[in-house]
Amino acid sequence: MRKRTAGRFRLVLRTSLGFAALGIGSSVAGSAVVALLLFLQGLPGDVGDRGWILGLTAGGIVAASLLVGTLWTAYLQRRTVVWFTIGRPPTEDEAKRALRLPVDMAVVSGTLWLIGTIALGTLAGVLGSFDDASGMALTIGLGGLTTVGLMYLAAEWVARPVMTIALDVTPPHGSLPVTVLTRLIVTWALASGVPLVGVLLVATPPDVSRANPAASLITLSVIGLTTGAIGTALLARAVAAPLHRLRVALDRIARGTTDVSVDVDDSSEIGMLQTSVNELAAGLREQERMRDLFGRHVGTDVARHALEYGASLSGDVREVTALFVDVVDSTALASRTPPQELVAKLNRFFASVVSAVDARGGLVNKFQGDAALCIFGAPTRLSDAPTMALAAARAIRDAVVADGELDLGIGVACGQVFAGQLGTSSRLEYTVIGDAVNEAARLTEQAKSVPSRILASEGAVKAALGGEREFWQPHGPLLLRGRQQATEAWTN
Repeated sequence: MRKRTAGRFRLVLRTSLGFAALGIGSSVAGSAVVALLLFLQGLPGDVGDRGWILGLTAGGIVAASLLVGTLWTAYLQRRTVVWFTIGRPPTEDEAKRALRLPVDMAVVSGTLWLIGTIALGTLAGVLGSFDDASGMALTIGLGGLTTVGLMYLAAEWVARPVMTIALDVTPPHGSLPVTVLTRLIVTWALASGVPLVGVLLVATPPDVSRANPAASLITLSVIGLTTGAIGTALLARAVAAPLHRLRVALDRIARGTTDVSVDVDDSSEIGMLQTSVNELAAGLREQERMRDLFGRHVGTDVARHALEYGASLSGDVREVTALFVDVVDSTALASRTPPQELVAKLNRFFASVVSAVDARGGLVNKFQGDAALCIFGAPTRLSDAPTMALAAARAIRDAVVADGELDLGIGVACGQVFAGQLGTSSRLEYTVIGDAVNEAARLTEQAKSVPSRILASEGAVKAALGGEREFWQPHGPLLLRGRQQATEAWTN
């Protein structure tokens, strides 16, 4: 908690200092560049010894602009300052206001530069001449446009922590306050538009400059290169960096990692793309969760079969081996055992069943109270299903006997069955139906009174590989319930 508070404090402090440095630095730097250009052009040249009035007025305007700009921006974003400082989530209205922070700062800066341009241009005309007024107004105006453009791009960068929180409340959609095209236009203006306009004004009539234009042209070129480099760097940070993070996130998703989240820190089309990637990852996580739950309920093989063939009432006839396992005297066990304890015992019992069956490629088709039906050969075909089923029966018996909590009976039989979806179009269940399943269930009833607790049909034992058959010996014929002919049974 203390580390989180300290981290929050550092974030607020860093962002606040960034805005302060941006406001002061842009105004001072812009004013210094404008003053340098005016000096190189010899403007104003007709005010005589009254130039100090212009200098003093310009200094006062810069100082007043710093104060007014800070207070004005703080007023426009006063609610943003509150929720960001105390660390509470913003409301939807507060989030929308916070997303206008770069625009508000640019509007405030542009308004103040416009006022300064009009005031100083007018004063130069009053004290000097129309040429002085025109030259100063154009120079200050172009300097203001450059400063406002840099202010806008830099404010988007500094405001990232604020915008990330705000965009979590109001993700970008519909009509966007900022677009990539807007940034491209601003960057073009900084890199080419404004400097080239300045070059045209210096190099073409009417010539308002009172000095050799070479120095002004060189200065304008340097300013264009500098502002272009800064603007391009800010654009790259605003566009290329998020796109790189998105590419990395999509690469991870393509490799099967769904636990992916991208910070939405942009209110333009890039922010919409960030939101879409997060929604894509969330959708894939939900699908993975549903697939996992589906697989846990019906088995991974059945889930895979359903995803491959769809939800349809279909199936086919398969040669399978059925293994049926049931707890001995479960009614009496339930009467003398508390429900929670009984469930815990049954869960441990079924864990042994699932472990043995899964390890040998079988499917636990369904749990029936205290019994389980296991299938070998459907939906996944096995080349030696009887061998795997008989080995699983022995493994289940050994595990349950070693545990000592429950007694059981196991029956194994093989034959042709229908394997597929059964039910209606609105409620399906993958199951197997056939004589082999019934025979396994009836052998289980008899196995409960056999010392080994396992009985298998002769067909299942003889179909198994030689190594597995060595574990089995004849038990004798049994007349199973519902059958007219005796079944040759084998035991372990």
